[in-house]
Amino acid sequence: MPESAGGHVGTLIFGEPLLLLASAVAFVALFKRLGLGSVLGYLAAGVLVGPVLGVITDAQQIFQVSELGVVLFLFIIGLELRPARLMAMRSDIFGLGLAQVLVTGAALTAALWATAWRFEPAFIIGFGLAMSSTAFGMQILEEANETNTPYGQKSVAILLFQDIAIVPLLAVVPMLSPTNTATAFSFSEILVGVTAAAGSFAALYLAGRFLLNPIFRLLAHVRARETMTAAALLVVLGAAALMHFGGMSMAMGAFVAGLILADSSFRHELEANIEPFRGILLGLFFMAVGMSINIDALAHSWGRILFAVIAVMVLKAVILYGLARLFRASHNTAVRIAGLLPQAGEFAFVLFAAAASVRALWPSDTSFVAAVVTVTMALTPLSVRLAGRLVRAAPPEVLDEDFDGAGGDVLVIGFGRFGQIVSQVLLARGIAVTIIDSSAERIRQAARFGFRIYFGDGTRRDVLRAAGADKTAIICICVDQPATTSAIAEMVLSEFETAKVYARSWDRNHAIDLLEEGIDFEIRETFESAMAFGAETLRGLGYDAEEVDATVADVRKRDADRLALQRRAGGTAGAPRGPVQPEPLVPLRSGE
Repeated sequence: MPESAGGHVGTLIFGEPLLLLASAVAFVALFKRLGLGSVLGYLAAGVLVGPVLGVITDAQQIFQVSELGVVLFLFIIGLELRPARLMAMRSDIFGLGLAQVLVTGAALTAALWATAWRFEPAFIIGFGLAMSSTAFGMQILEEANETNTPYGQKSVAILLFQDIAIVPLLAVVPMLSPTNTATAFSFSEILVGVTAAAGSFAALYLAGRFLLNPIFRLLAHVRARETMTAAALLVVLGAAALMHFGGMSMAMGAFVAGLILADSSFRHELEANIEPFRGILLGLFFMAVGMSINIDALAHSWGRILFAVIAVMVLKAVILYGLARLFRASHNTAVRIAGLLPQAGEFAFVLFAAAASVRALWPSDTSFVAAVVTVTMALTPLSVRLAGRLVRAAPPEVLDEDFDGAGGDVLVIGFGRFGQIVSQVLLARGIAVTIIDSSAERIRQAARFGFRIYFGDGTRRDVLRAAGADKTAIICICVDQPATTSAIAEMVLSEFETAKVYARSWDRNHAIDLLEEGIDFEIRETFESAMAFGAETLRGLGYDAEEVDATVADVRKRDADRLALQRRAGGTAGAPRGPVQPEPLVPLRSGE
């Protein structure tokens, strides 16, 4: 069956690309719908077309092409980081990143050596497994929009140092070969390597500083959009090739190119041109990981592989957590780093392939550790979800409730965006206003501008009484959450009957609920701004002020009439009322 399927696909023009695209679209959509993320979707698609159906069997070829997705990804990360931010991360890169590689590599090497592996393959495998996956880590951070969070920045720092560390590790591999007779590199070899790396960095820096911006400026001037896309790809791939020539990784070259262009005025144009290629190629990389899973090897040695996978991921997670805490990360940040980076990465394949080529690893060893790497990568989304369950909810900061001096004509509950504007209007007329809010940070911010705000929970009657609710003329409920607004309104109406109650409503249903409770005034939070926006749009179209005012007044009256009609349609008091369905306030023209 697999052979016949493969034969049919092979005879079809673009058969393999069609199959890859179809399976990616189907599985990614399904896994995103299930809340499992796109990475697992790509992996599942790769497993289906590779080891399950046997339609595409050469995952290595796809790896070679799809690794460009990682290169493009690092270029975009460089564009977003900027040199100043990178300098701010230097302690994490060369502190936390260096410690992670050394400690994890040494621990895994020691564990393998203790289980009867020779030192040379134990060292290569240990430090290879110490590397995490840039592709998986960065994709998950980007999907969750967490690249710029503290845990995201520290994770990026670790991954960046690992990109640097692969260079000396590749240089050490030939020295560990059983056929190697030299004990060290000659001085001339070291000098040539350092000179090539330094020269590549210098050439890339000079080209980025003095050549790229004028070229992009010229292309923008002639408005050759498709040429701009080609130039963006040329920059990324050229930088990657240049760094590869200097003995560094291609991903590192793309990252440096992104850093150089981060302050360029063409930064956003470059990112927009690269992004589609990055997304497709990175998805293809994840599919190649799925295709490379050897089902037969898993079935034959599943117990040994499973034990190794669990041991590697647990050991790496524990070390990552400990080192992150040592470098002053919070518990939550350390847990999330440990959940994001416990897998082995794509650089492990490079390192193991180099070791196999010089017979530092036997083919059977290479197959085994490659299976371990692949499975750890496949389990990454699950480790991230597990880490999320171990994160502690930060307790809300609590200030002392001190209502000394509270009391006025108006009590405002909630000092968010809405409450701030309400308060400013009242204070502008010299009205005595008491404001309470439950956010300690918001109270501190308001104090910088001279506002006196009292800390307190507006849902508690004793807090409202202490704030003067039983003596105030109007209580304004300006909180963000509809349920909280309704709870406060119900309590205020029953406890402080002498005060009028004005409330901010969330939508039409909430407005009707509040009016049914008996408040004196409500306003939907977006209603007046939308009316003003619509009126200004009419003015922009050339309507005079009288026509605009008449139109706005007509729509306002229609809305009030509709709201009254919907309230009456709610049934008798106390009976349940279904949600109000949105309806147009004016009849639509024919064909609309």
